[in-house]
Amino acid sequence: MKSLYLKNRLFLVLLLLAIGFAFSFAWNVLFPIFKVLLFLLFALVLVDVLILFLRKQQITVHREMKDTLGLGDENKISLAVSSSYSIPLDVEVIDELPFQLQRRDSAFRFSLAPGGKRTIHYQVKPTERGAYQFEDVNVFVSSVLGLVEKRYVVKAAKEVGVYPSVLQMRKHEFQVFTKSSQNQGVKKMRRLGNTNEFEQIKEYVKGDNYRHINWKASSRRNKLMVNQYQDEKSQQVYCVIDKSRSMKMPFEGLTLLDHAINSTLVMSNIALKKGDKAGVITFSDKIGAQVKASRNATHLNKLMEVLYSQKTQFLEANYELLYQSIKRTVRGRSLLIMYLNFESFYSLKRALPILRRLNRAYLIVVVFFENTEITKATQMEGRTVSDIYLQTFAQKFNNDKKMMVHELRKYGIQSILSKPEELSVNTINKYLELKSRGMI
Repeated sequence: MKSLYLKNRLFLVLLLLAIGFAFSFAWNVLFPIFKVLLFLLFALVLVDVLILFLRKQQITVHREMKDTLGLGDENKISLAVSSSYSIPLDVEVIDELPFQLQRRDSAFRFSLAPGGKRTIHYQVKPTERGAYQFEDVNVFVSSVLGLVEKRYVVKAAKEVGVYPSVLQMRKHEFQVFTKSSQNQGVKKMRRLGNTNEFEQIKEYVKGDNYRHINWKASSRRNKLMVNQYQDEKSQQVYCVIDKSRSMKMPFEGLTLLDHAINSTLVMSNIALKKGDKAGVITFSDKIGAQVKASRNATHLNKLMEVLYSQKTQFLEANYELLYQSIKRTVRGRSLLIMYLNFESFYSLKRALPILRRLNRAYLIVVVFFENTEITKATQMEGRTVSDIYLQTFAQKFNNDKKMMVHELRKYGIQSILSKPEELSVNTINKYLELKSRGMI
């Protein structure tokens, strides 16, 4: 599709000529001069049109991007622009981005040499999951004269899905399983206790634990033999996500539900890499997705597809229904990492009886969020009565959050109070801590 556009400078010239003609009626002497100028102007426009339109020359654009984008990540997109023109061009490229991104800065201006190529790189940061529709790419080209623009509409429509962040998942996996993780926020945990499974009997070598010597096998073989153990694996780790209206609250461009979903994907991947089974349960006033814990090769992809489709509900969470569902679904001793959001001590009190009942049958970790905006308010300087009131309210709110942690600990319930942006790291550290203590 091609269109012809006159640039603003051409309209300015025509306006000046019109003014000139108005004055020419008063000064007939100038009229021939304006006629000559007008003729020259139309001649230049004709030349510009011939240069841009009559030759079989083209501009091509190819958009390069992944088939899926990461939620909350900076996703790279490239536009490769090529010219078959034999003249230098001024180029403007406008990429039609999905409406969810709400960006108005996708226009790029540059010069292109004869037969030249140029690659444009930019990044997009999706803040909600779902299908994103990228439309066509518009290219406007003009010659050195700059009186006429030619428009190319390059067909490049493509729908991509925005999934929970795979980039964050890989980053935290790298931190956990490499020696550099101590500098990245993930703590290395020394394993305590003895919750290992028997693997085999082998010959003693220097450095083996002498407490594992098998004296009966040693007497039969007439040399020291020791029992070899391996870490207990295949424990069930369930991430339980609250989808009620309290999880709609936004922080750093993402809702609390999105932060919890990103953390769940990270946590599930680490659990699978550690040899445990990972599962997911979502709930609000009703039970949502239920994925039983497993560790087969395709299970992580299954979890990702389930998490992709989760949406916030606008009713209160039904903890009694959650308890009944977990008792039916989760068999045996398991770790339940529960992403909840208690904004008041009263809301915790309502859920506490159910949490205590769950904690008797399973090992649960209650994860709830620190309100970073209110934390900032506690640090503001109180200059007016209104500022002092706001600061006092913010301090009370933060104290209530600390009281919630104390209340949970009083009943032996593990808890994490985390900033949304630190959620994945804090959850991984708690999981590794529980593993090192032999609690799962």
